[in-house]
Amino acid sequence: MANQCEQLVRLLAAEGAHVELVRTNAPYRPAWVERLPLIRAGVRLMPYLLHLWQAAARAGVMHILANSGWAWHLCAAPAMLVARVRNTPVIINYRGGNADTFFAAAPRHVLRTLARASLRVTPSTFLRRVFSRHGLTAEVIPNIIDLSRFTPAPPRSFGDAPHLVVTRNLEPIYDMPTAIHAFARIRQAFPQARLTLAGSGPELARLQLLVAEIGLQGSVHFSGRVANADMPELYSSADCMLNPSTVDNMPISIIEAFASGVPVVSTCAGGIPDLVEPGVSGLLVPIGDHEAMAQEALRVLQDAGLAMALRQAGLAQARHYAWPQVRRQWLDAYRRVVAARRTP
Repeated sequence: MANQCEQLVRLLAAEGAHVELVRTNAPYRPAWVERLPLIRAGVRLMPYLLHLWQAAARAGVMHILANSGWAWHLCAAPAMLVARVRNTPVIINYRGGNADTFFAAAPRHVLRTLARASLRVTPSTFLRRVFSRHGLTAEVIPNIIDLSRFTPAPPRSFGDAPHLVVTRNLEPIYDMPTAIHAFARIRQAFPQARLTLAGSGPELARLQLLVAEIGLQGSVHFSGRVANADMPELYSSADCMLNPSTVDNMPISIIEAFASGVPVVSTCAGGIPDLVEPGVSGLLVPIGDHEAMAQEALRVLQDAGLAMALRQAGLAQARHYAWPQVRRQWLDAYRRVVAARRTP
């Protein structure tokens, strides 16, 4: 979500729009507050609310990127309340892959708050179906890929040393153990294979222990968070991307892999089957099945013809999410919401 926010702000500004970003994750001031779990939430929340209040008075429309769980209650819901008090029209851009579970268990006011938005937008038909099940309408405007940043590297011969990457955070819903166990199987066929886990998160220590237990210390690299500007270089070095997530919507990581010409092997979680055409633009496996993930990754690595076909289909798919296509949808959404506000 932060990735998409960063791109949207930059691309809209390039269109001449005045965009004011209100961050929910601004740096802590002072920095040592980050070490105090409960206090740090309050320290970050108050400046966020103050900035929201001031920005809402200046805005023609508020574009709120929203997620499920506590992220909704602490970040999106206050923004909705501020917009309502300020009488500023709101687009809720809901992106939580766990939305169905959240909506089913959440207090009724969550759905009522969503219903009050001027417009609800999701990046996938998967989430639109979830909204419909809970009595809400939504429009689909897909995630954005800036094709000026991601270019496919020429196919290369990797011998017995392919490079696999996972570009998700180290959180339970992304199920890194499945990717690690799958990689252990891949190493049996490619003894010099490497795996890069490009992300940060609370599972780091547990995953490092798992890697040590399996004996993969020298072949698995925990890169930590990779800056958005450095992602193209990572993909250009990859021969296959694994996506082991258990909950998902329309992961930008898969679109970035498509745009970089990197074959994708992913679980079929959430909205991924709406994004990846099985056997055409990528290979899909059941959630939590490391054997199936290893088998499909080996197909990619051992069959150059299959890898090339997936590469070409992924590149074609990525073009559907390029800014020239998506910009018209966002600009139209903003205009409609502002026009509705001015209509007596």
